[in-house]
Amino acid sequence: MLKIKLRPTGKIHQRSFRIVVAEEHSKMNGKFTADLGFYTPATKTLEVNKDEMQKWIKNGAQLTLGVEKLLNPAKYPNKKKKVIAKTA
Repeated sequence: MLKIKLRPTGKIHQRSFRIVVAEEHSKMNGKFTADLGFYTPATKTLEVNKDEMQKWIKNGAQLTLGVEKLLNPAKYPNKKKKVIAKTA
C-alpha cells in the first residue's frame, strides 16, 4: 500500500522534511515513488503540489498521521498538558 509520508532530510538539529509517496513499510530514507513537496519546521514553511497529491489520493495512496496534521491543523487541536500541583 502506498502512503504519503514525511522523509527527513538535513542535519540532525536542522531538520527539514520532503513529502513523498512511498510504500507503507519502506525505510524512512529509502526509495520513494514521487516527491510532492517539503516542510521546514524551523520556519514553518509548507509547500505541496496539491494537484499531484490529489492524483495520488485518487489512485489509493493514504496520508500518514504526520502529513494529515500538517495539512489539516484545525482537525487536530493541541492538547493542553495537565499540571499537577504539589502540596508541601
